[in-house]
Amino acid sequence: MDIGVADDLLRRSLVVYKFAVEELMTKLRILSEEFDLVHSHDPIEHVTQRVKRPDAILDKLRRKGLAPDLALAAEHLDDVAGVRVVCPFVSDVYRVRDMLARQSDVEILKTKDYIAAPKPNGYRSLHLIVRIPVFLSDRVEHVKVEVQLRTIAMDFWATLEHKLFYKYDDQVPAGFVDELTSTAAIAAELDARMESLHQKVQRD
Repeated sequence: MDIGVADDLLRRSLVVYKFAVEELMTKLRILSEEFDLVHSHDPIEHVTQRVKRPDAILDKLRRKGLAPDLALAAEHLDDVAGVRVVCPFVSDVYRVRDMLARQSDVEILKTKDYIAAPKPNGYRSLHLIVRIPVFLSDRVEHVKVEVQLRTIAMDFWATLEHKLFYKYDDQVPAGFVDELTSTAAIAAELDARMESLHQKVQRD
């Protein structure tokens, strides 16, 4: 196949993920601006987005024992497109989840609550797989997007944990693992104490 044609097909196959992320970002921006204007507290601190690179998609398909075919991504991969929502407090994480769930065109397919049940290394976050309709000129595509909701403390810990694992090529020394688990507990304690203060302020 001509390289130009292949590139065009690749862009066409991934562009719906870009559009789905933009749809979700618009929803989150509206919610955030509404809370800024109407309410005394905005549950969204900031939002980031990404769409996996084609080589990363193909590599993940191979690791799953599937043919390296981008057409299989929509069926077998949930995280081709992703949005990360960082919230001030733990209660805000669930508030944003509930607000998304109430929107008629957002379908929550899966939920993994690593706040209620953290991973062994201490990782805490709320993961959702949602399906968003993307209205194109000739059809509607229903596209999956992974949504990660976490507090500022959770995001700080997870970002540094990722940098350490990247530096050591996933072979982090045992002492680092113990230290990471310990610091995750400290971050969780910080979240609990800040949540308590937040609730007190809300009552006063």
